[in-house]
Amino acid sequence: MASHRRPAQHRRSKPRMAPRGAATLAVTAAATMTGVIAFAGPAGADPAPTKAQVQEQVNQLHHEVSKATDVYNGVQEKVEQLQQEANATQTRVAEEQAAMNQLREQIGILAANQYRNGGMPPELALALSGDPAEYLQKAQMLDQLDAQQAVKLEQISSQARMLQQDREEASRQLAELDQLRKDLTANKNAIQEKLNKAQQLLNTLTEAERQAILEANEHAEAEQRAADERAARDQAREESDTSTVPASERAKVALNFAMAQIGKPYGWGKAGPSSFDCSGLMQAAWAQAGVKLPRTTWDQVNAGTTVPKSQLQPGDLVFFYPDVSHVGMYIGNGKIVHAPRPGTNIRTESMSVMPYYSAVRPG
Repeated sequence: MASHRRPAQHRRSKPRMAPRGAATLAVTAAATMTGVIAFAGPAGADPAPTKAQVQEQVNQLHHEVSKATDVYNGVQEKVEQLQQEANATQTRVAEEQAAMNQLREQIGILAANQYRNGGMPPELALALSGDPAEYLQKAQMLDQLDAQQAVKLEQISSQARMLQQDREEASRQLAELDQLRKDLTANKNAIQEKLNKAQQLLNTLTEAERQAILEANEHAEAEQRAADERAARDQAREESDTSTVPASERAKVALNFAMAQIGKPYGWGKAGPSSFDCSGLMQAAWAQAGVKLPRTTWDQVNAGTTVPKSQLQPGDLVFFYPDVSHVGMYIGNGKIVHAPRPGTNIRTESMSVMPYYSAVRPG
């Protein structure tokens, strides 16, 4: 598994994007995807895994998918940001080229007028046919031009430098975008491979064992739905209790949105509207309250004021596991609403089912 960046816990630490270089993101993504559980060797070498072992390995693979999904989301966020920057740069290049063409037309008119009045200086002819910056290095040239011609030539030279710089920047951005998109494809394939391995493990069980697991999951889901309904009723009754009152009106809006998504499926890399991963649900919920959260759990953990566990209020983001690979929203009474893992639906659950890491209050 990759050595993930461990977020610092402090107030209002500004979320940091990954370095601009695509190579760094590619290395991070590739390292994250290489962790694979060791399974039984060739047939006959080891006994087939038991149902309990299969469940444990499948759960571990799903946990790896959660971490790999954060890498995927981080790269996707960088692609979107860089695409906006590249679009802006290309717009500047087009505007600067138009300005350059206009300046050349203006100096061309000056040169034509001078030609009609007695011939065009060779310096102006060179300026119109080549790179003005090269000729401006020769100071004596300006002495041979009138003031109006010299100003226009200086403007062309400055415009040419800006145009060249932005063309180089656009080229770099497009190359980086191409690499990031390749990273996204590799990450997506690696995540799907882990999900396929989980399914292959389930396929090693007998039909009766798979059916038993399915029935157990359906029973657990039914119990969870009933618990969700009780939690919603309890929340409505206990709004006067400070432990179940959102920290702000914004938190209340975010919480209401998150609770309204209960029952929708987990979808890796998704931030709604029909499915969500854990950080996508938090981002979408707080967006409803006018607060822009970063896309990954590793950045969200720094996107607000750190809150002690004993002072949690509904709407706070609660993070789990030492690698900060999961996040949910506190709803009160020691519970969160979250998108657990592939194959499950958004639900409420006790915080105690996962190792607590930290909590922050956005907004």
